[in-house]
Amino acid sequence: MEDRKLTVRAVERALDILLCFTQESDSDLSLTEIASAINLHKSTVHRLLTTLEERGFLLRNEATEKYRLGIRIWELSTHLPTLDEPAVLLLPAMERLRDRLGETVSLYLRDDLERVRIQAVQSQQAIRRVAQIGARLPLSVGASSKVLAAYAPHEVQVRLLADPGWPESVDRSVYMEQLREITRLGYATSFEEREPGAAAVAVPIVGRRGAVVAALSLSGPVSRLSPETLEEYAVILKENAAEMGLMMG
Repeated sequence: MEDRKLTVRAVERALDILLCFTQESDSDLSLTEIASAINLHKSTVHRLLTTLEERGFLLRNEATEKYRLGIRIWELSTHLPTLDEPAVLLLPAMERLRDRLGETVSLYLRDDLERVRIQAVQSQQAIRRVAQIGARLPLSVGASSKVLAAYAPHEVQVRLLADPGWPESVDRSVYMEQLREITRLGYATSFEEREPGAAAVAVPIVGRRGAVVAALSLSGPVSRLSPETLEEYAVILKENAAEMGLMMG
C-alpha cells in the first residue's frame, strides 16, 4: 500500500510539472522555476524532469538548460475529439465577432468552481486585452464567471459561496443578487473586477438540450468599453451565442 501511495504521488508531481507550462507566459522553464512553482526540492524535480524528458513529454535546451513541452504532448493532442469540440467548432464564429466589434473574444467552460478559457481570439487593436488560452480563473469575479455561476446548479452555487478561497472584497449577498439579475437579463458585465483597466461582457451559450454549455465573452480596455457600449454589445453577443448553441448540438 505504501509503495502504491508513493507511485501515485510521483504521478501527481509529474502532472504538476506539466501543468506549470500552462501557467507561465514563457514557454521555457528552468529547474529552479519549476521547483519553485510546485514547491518541491530541486533534486526531486530533477529526477521527474529526467523521466519526462526520456519519455518525450519534455525537451531540454542544452544551451539554456531550460525545459519546454515535448513532441509527446502534441501527439496526444492530435487524438482529442474535434468534431464537436467547442474550441474548434466555434472559432470561425468567434473570429467574425472579433472582426465586427474589434475586441478580444473568449470562450469559457466551467470546471467545478473555476472557469477555464478554452479559446480566445485576440483583438487586433494596438491597445488590447490579451487572453491566454488555458487560464483558470475563480467564479467569484468577472463577467464570464458570473454567467457560468448564474446558470450553474444550486448546489454548485452553495459550494461556491462556502469556498474558503472566496475573496473578502466580494459581498456574497450582493453577488447572489447579481446572479439573479444575470438570469433575468441574459448577460453579465464587469468593470475592473479582476484586472485594472479592463471591462467585459459575457453571455451564456445554450445547447440544443437547454443547458448552458459555455460562456462567450468580449473584453477590452475601459477606455473603449463604457457601460453603454457593453449593453449594446450584449445584444450582439446574445445573437451570436444563440447561433453557436445550435452549432454545438
